[in-house]
Amino acid sequence: MSGIVLLILRMLLSATLYAFLGWALYTLWASLRQQALAVSNQKIPSLTLTSTDELAEEYYYIQAVVNVGRGTTNDLTINNDTVSSHHARLAYNLNQWWLQDLNSTNGTYINGQRLLTSTVLTTGDLIGFGEINMTVTIGSSSQFGT
Repeated sequence: MSGIVLLILRMLLSATLYAFLGWALYTLWASLRQQALAVSNQKIPSLTLTSTDELAEEYYYIQAVVNVGRGTTNDLTINNDTVSSHHARLAYNLNQWWLQDLNSTNGTYINGQRLLTSTVLTTGDLIGFGEINMTVTIGSSSQFGT
């Protein structure tokens, strides 16, 4: 008789363990799903770069990464000999726009200072790619009315 009771207790213990593991996995899955939805619904503020030359060209971006350089594969192609093929990267990360130099030959500048490490951008910053200067506007653009 005690053998049957032990068998039943073992089966109940196993069922309880599997139920707990199932509940834990479901809770983890639900949490990850909620975080994924929150990230996918997160709005990236627009980034507008306006050249400071006489043409004052405006470049508007709503994607999370903007690659800048002379090469045609970049999001912002600048046809100037002082700009490297893959010069710099602007990336939206941790709810902020960041500027990173990609080991360019003539350097990337922010407000007149050479960029040595990734730096947070704010509206009104003057960034330079070689000899080309642009001002930064985050979150709005007069051309698109946002």
